[in-house]
Amino acid sequence: MPVVSALYRYPVKGFTPEQHDELVVQDDGRIAGDRVLAFRFADAVAPEDDGGLDSWPKSRGLALMDFPALARVRLAFDPRAQRLSLRTDAGLIAEAGLDDAGRRELEDAVTAYVASTPDARRLDRPGVLPLRLIGDGETSRFQDRARGYVSLHGEASVAAVDAAVPAPVDSRRFRSNIVISGVDAWAELDWSGRLRIGDVAFEIQRPIGRCAAIAANPDSGERDARLLRVLTAGFGQDEPILGILLLPSAGGGIVRVGDRVEFERG
Repeated sequence: MPVVSALYRYPVKGFTPEQHDELVVQDDGRIAGDRVLAFRFADAVAPEDDGGLDSWPKSRGLALMDFPALARVRLAFDPRAQRLSLRTDAGLIAEAGLDDAGRRELEDAVTAYVASTPDARRLDRPGVLPLRLIGDGETSRFQDRARGYVSLHGEASVAAVDAAVPAPVDSRRFRSNIVISGVDAWAELDWSGRLRIGDVAFEIQRPIGRCAAIAANPDSGERDARLLRVLTAGFGQDEPILGILLLPSAGGGIVRVGDRVEFERG
């Protein structure tokens, strides 16, 4: 029987996750507290309204796809205090609130951090600086896709990739909200229809196409594995995919570590 083994949310788009014992799935198909902030490039536009739902592609701001050194940053966000803390193994980068002064402090500190990494050259592109921290810290609106979606993958699929490359590969590279155990590698890609996890019934949407973000080692911040090529050439995929997208079918609710994944008959 498949069960939930780990849960993650990503308060700041493109940065590292927070691991939680439970997550709230909103009626709109997004995780509460997920992608509520983003560091926007100077020339990037705000999220776009698409039928009442925002979307904001990762190309508009800092993201692992182009700035793998962000993987070294450990993030903690207190939604009640509206306070964001960023640190690496070397120490604190910044900790501040979301008032104007706090945002400027966080923007300056993150800019200085990126400038100290091998990714610094990407800051020199026209339209990147100054970075701006946007979002209200409450509204989940910086997903790549207008529907948002809840993402899920199986531990065994990641283990299969890990076995295929010398670099260490774990679930953090794939940035899903829900990680499950108890299924064979790649089995989730064949699922269809409806399933229930905890309080929430989901409709299975489609597999997740992957980008260069998965090449970034979540500890070192270095691109140490050509995982897009591994997924296509090594596993015979037409395009690099790992995991699936879900949408709640009858309202939101809570999912918890240890919840069973149960298929519902339509």
